[in-house]
Formats: sequence, structure tokens, C-alpha cells
Amino acid sequence: MSDLDQLTQSLARNLKRWRGERGFTLDALAARSGVSRGMIIQIEQARTNPSVGTTVKLADALGISIATLLDYEQGPQVRLVAAEQAVRMWSTEAGSRNSLLVGTERRGPLELWSWRLMPGEGSASDPHPNGTVELLHVTAGEMTLVVDGTAHPMPAGTSATFEANVPHAYRNDGTAPVEMTMAVAVPPAR
Repeated sequence: MSDLDQLTQSLARNLKRWRGERGFTLDALAARSGVSRGMIIQIEQARTNPSVGTTVKLADALGISIATLLDYEQGPQVRLVAAEQAVRMWSTEAGSRNSLLVGTERRGPLELWSWRLMPGEGSASDPHPNGTVELLHVTAGEMTLVVDGTAHPMPAGTSATFEANVPHAYRNDGTAPVEMTMAVAVPPAR
């Protein structure tokens, strides 16, 4: 079974499980997430591989991290994630990429990400649920953080935090690759 097949199967199993745990009908989850009922059915039946945006919307609507939605197997108090086990969510031919390094559900979902953005590339995000906070640290290059339409230059060594309940984006307007680490804290579902 390929990595993509495993990811599709895991997502199908976990989406159905978490929807059941939250007591959400297909229609309720569709309304909360903005993802169509038909798409949710296809995902739960492992008949489609949804976009990163769709996966984020479903995780946000369920009040869980993407890491939990993709792989529910929780280990002991200490959980090590080898580099080859990090989940590559997207990549481009030019070399931009992001990887979910590790996540937890303690006190609400918390995720740690590794990003690489090649010159001229970027990634935009829809608003997350109220109370979601992102923390960023640029380790190489100069990234432009755009929060609710305002651009903030972030040269290497710069850190930032912001409420992520507004549209936001990460861009590399420079000539060198950008390397960044990001943590995302999502409030627990109510």
C-alpha cells in the first residue's frame, strides 16, 4: 500500500471516528466545516484524497489537529516522531514544502510544522476558529507574513505570534529559500 493510500485510509477511518465521537451528523459536519456532505461521504469511504484546505477545515470543525485527523494512534506520554514519519502536506516542483512534525490533543490541538518556501512562492490560509494562535520562527531567508491583508517582513531570526482567525498567508518575496518552524494551537471544540 502506498503512502497516499495509507493516508487516505487513515483519514477515512479517523474522520468517521471523530465525527461519531463529536455526535455530528454528516449535515452538521458539512455546515460546521463548509465542506459538502458528498465530499465528506467520499472521504469517509476512502474514495478521494481531499486537498490540504479541505482537511484543515474538517479538523478545525471537529476541534482536533490535522495530526490527529490523519493518525489517531496515540502513544505513551513521550512520543517520538522520526524525520521519515513527518507528514508532508504539500510540495511544489520548485521545492517549497511543509511537513507536520508532531501534534497533540492535550489542552486542545497543538501542532508543530516545518516549512520551506522557495523564492516567489507562498501559501494562503483561510481563517481558523476563534482562539487559534500561530507562532512562527524564520530560520533562513526572509519571509513575508500577511495577516488580514497587512504584510510583515520576517528576516531570519525573527519570531511572531498572531491570532489566526483572519485570512493569513506566508510568502517568499526574496531570492533565497525561506525555512520556518510554526506551531499552531487550536482551542478545543465546544
